[in-house]
Amino acid sequence: MPESTPSTRYAWYVVGILALANISGQVDRFILNLLVGPIKRDLGISDTKMSYLIGLAFAIFYTLLGLPIARLADRSNRRNIMAAGVGLWSLFTAACATAQTYGRLMLMRIGVGVGEATLVAPSVSLIADYFPRETRGRALSAYWTAVFLGAGLAYFIGGSIVGLVGEQGRWHVPVVGDIHPWQSVFLVVGLPGLLIALLFFTIREPQRTDARSEALPLAAVLRYVAANRRTLITLSLGFGSSSLVNFGIAAWLPEFFIRTFDWTPSEAGRVQGLLTATIGVAGAFAGGWLADWFLKRGRADGPLLVGMIGAVGMLVSATMYPLMPSSALAVAWLAVVNVFAAFPWGAALAGAADIFPAAMRAQGTSVYLVVVSLVSFTLGPSSVAWFTDYVFHNDLALRYSLAIVNVIGMTLALGLFAIGLGAYRRTVAYRETWGRTVGQSDTRTAGRAL
Repeated sequence: MPESTPSTRYAWYVVGILALANISGQVDRFILNLLVGPIKRDLGISDTKMSYLIGLAFAIFYTLLGLPIARLADRSNRRNIMAAGVGLWSLFTAACATAQTYGRLMLMRIGVGVGEATLVAPSVSLIADYFPRETRGRALSAYWTAVFLGAGLAYFIGGSIVGLVGEQGRWHVPVVGDIHPWQSVFLVVGLPGLLIALLFFTIREPQRTDARSEALPLAAVLRYVAANRRTLITLSLGFGSSSLVNFGIAAWLPEFFIRTFDWTPSEAGRVQGLLTATIGVAGAFAGGWLADWFLKRGRADGPLLVGMIGAVGMLVSATMYPLMPSSALAVAWLAVVNVFAAFPWGAALAGAADIFPAAMRAQGTSVYLVVVSLVSFTLGPSSVAWFTDYVFHNDLALRYSLAIVNVIGMTLALGLFAIGLGAYRRTVAYRETWGRTVGQSDTRTAGRAL
């Protein structure tokens, strides 16, 4: 039965389970970044091909399936959808241990993306039904801190065992067979996700906050998106550009320290893991708190203002750290980067949730996430690799590639946010009008149109 008046304590428990699943997904996603060296060596691939494993392989079905899964989430039990997805991506992550060729590993990473496509949009929809608008930014920030905790854990795990898995040769693993040492990591991080999938059955599906939350016809969703296209374009492309930089840094930061300062992969993993899991988490909470603070003071466009602050901070700090002459100075600037890289993301999710009526919130959020994911997953890791491979033709120029991609991405983000402020405020007002008029007629025709 739907839970009509969930307690605050239980609502935060739900956030905790969703965040735990998000942590699992981020570990499965980011662990690849610390295995660049041994994978390139054993599979004989370039930086560009490696970037496709990190970004493109994951993004293909993650984005293609996002909208149909979100539409299903607006019509049926969100908990069950997410539980199935967690189990699926965990199995595909573990199956990466069996991939002996580049093509097979690419297929397994696509499977991880399919599973993870079930998580974020349904999670945003669920949290929005458990929390009022006034505290939604903090709840979604708490959920999104899992991205940084998960990435930090991935770096820590990778940093701790990379010396072992970096060996050449083969290991024999019962049931799995002979594998490269680095492939054992996928078994370690993938299989525990199956237990997390079972925890989802302790979550109750809440009463949706919109009384007219019956499934809407797709035409109604498309009309709403079209009527607010300026807001959707500036919001999604703005945060997409910001996320592009984040994923580019995440993909290539260990290699930056290895190539530029002769660090070991273990050293690079431990430093970035510590910064991401501590300073990054604090930055995400700070951004969510600031978004709620803006809202309480009548600034409906608070999520974009938070995005602009994050973009300015990144424009400075993420341009400086790769150009530093010493590793100590690079790490000092990187600490600042971790604050501003995490700062806008709780606000971004709250902003996406706030512009859509509850009856189409998962679908609308998915439209936003499709654009952000396509931009960040495909262009983030690959744009850095393209500059390194095809502009500088030198692996040691990675530091300049990181700086250039940051300047381009954050300048675009800042400009798009500035353009979208007025449109975002109008959309928030339009959502209220839609809820009183248009939504009623669309809901009455939902059964026939579907």
